[in-house]
Amino acid sequence: MFEKLQERLDSIFKKVKGYGKLTDKNINDSLREVRVALLEADVNYKVAKDFLEKVKEKALGEEVLTSITPGQVFVKIVHDELCDLLGATNKPLEISGSSPVPILLAGLQGSGKTTTAGKLAVYLRKKGRKPLLVPTDVYRPAAIDQLLKIGKQIGVEAFPPVEKEPIRICEEARAYAMKKGCDTLLVDTAGRLHVDEDMVVELIRQKEVLKSREVLLVLDAMTGQDAVSVAKTFDERLGVTGFILTKLDGDARGGAALSIRAVTGKPIKFIGIGEKLDALEVFHPERMASRILGMGDVVSLVEKAQELYDEKEAKALEKKIRKDEFTLEDFRDQLKQIKKLGSVESLLGMIPGLSKFKGAIDFTQAEKEMKKTEAIINSMTPRERLLPHLLDGSRRERIAKGSGTRVQDINELLRRYMETRKMIKKFSKGGGPKGLPKQFMFR
Repeated sequence: MFEKLQERLDSIFKKVKGYGKLTDKNINDSLREVRVALLEADVNYKVAKDFLEKVKEKALGEEVLTSITPGQVFVKIVHDELCDLLGATNKPLEISGSSPVPILLAGLQGSGKTTTAGKLAVYLRKKGRKPLLVPTDVYRPAAIDQLLKIGKQIGVEAFPPVEKEPIRICEEARAYAMKKGCDTLLVDTAGRLHVDEDMVVELIRQKEVLKSREVLLVLDAMTGQDAVSVAKTFDERLGVTGFILTKLDGDARGGAALSIRAVTGKPIKFIGIGEKLDALEVFHPERMASRILGMGDVVSLVEKAQELYDEKEAKALEKKIRKDEFTLEDFRDQLKQIKKLGSVESLLGMIPGLSKFKGAIDFTQAEKEMKKTEAIINSMTPRERLLPHLLDGSRRERIAKGSGTRVQDINELLRRYMETRKMIKKFSKGGGPKGLPKQFMFR
């Protein structure tokens, strides 16, 4: 996500920071390069033009020109304007009012709407809500079955429609939700290959019947400027309240995210960052601006860790560490927890200063190594995981065959395990590195 834009901006800012003083000329030269970077990222031309004009106006101000560190002030101006472009602050879902609160999900066919409904259900359940998935796409073959299957997979109630008319399904789903004690309706509407009159009329009727205050348009970020034009059309006809951008973990250039809010005035509320049904993030403009400029996003990283943090498990692990009883099984469990935080690449992008190293790391290989480590430990007996000193040559050969690896891989794993054990023991004695969040102490 935004990798090319990150690289281009990082290169431009290095030059700007190298200037002893900012002048009209070097500011204009830098902004010209920023303009090219934005257009290459598929940002709307008018949006890019307005953005650069605002940056230029502030960059030529007395505060910047007379600053001791003009380059850094220039970067801050770009960051602040980028935040403003993306929406300044996060706009939460509107889920107040009498239950069940309806949330209408609209979008073109193939935008990932049905999967997003499942992701949103997982998100709402974590927030203490009891959502009901409502399939109203009666046109696409197996669309209803897909949503019912997703509901079963994530353990969320899904309404099984009898009727084949979307308006009737909405009415019956509302009654069903009240009977089942569900407080939120997540309505997966029908999509088309393009915006057409029949689809828009049907969506308007569903919105009126449900009296939905929240109408979220699901957009595929991979479609670039097409996503912006679709957003504008839907907003003009339907009156959307926000957007969910999907596939931002792919090769999307990111221009849609930077253009949609400026073109429609409506906020991006969520972003899809993977295929798994928990891969949905609340969209925070300031955090996204920091990621784009390579400043990382530690807040989101800590929030992810907090979601996975289990105080009871952590205390049990802390006790084991203090007694020097950290086993290979614990080592494997910690790797699993790290994997739950997201891909190695996405985690690296959240740590300030490390996003620049993305190109130097083979993330596919890193993920393979983690899987290999799990396979090796799983091939050991419970006693071997507890007492690794038992692993003589013959046992290591057996484990290598069982895990599809080599004896050298097992030797390397044991070396890393012993190093990790020493490091954790050292941190636990001193209370951990200064400033390290509690979630990272034993996770």
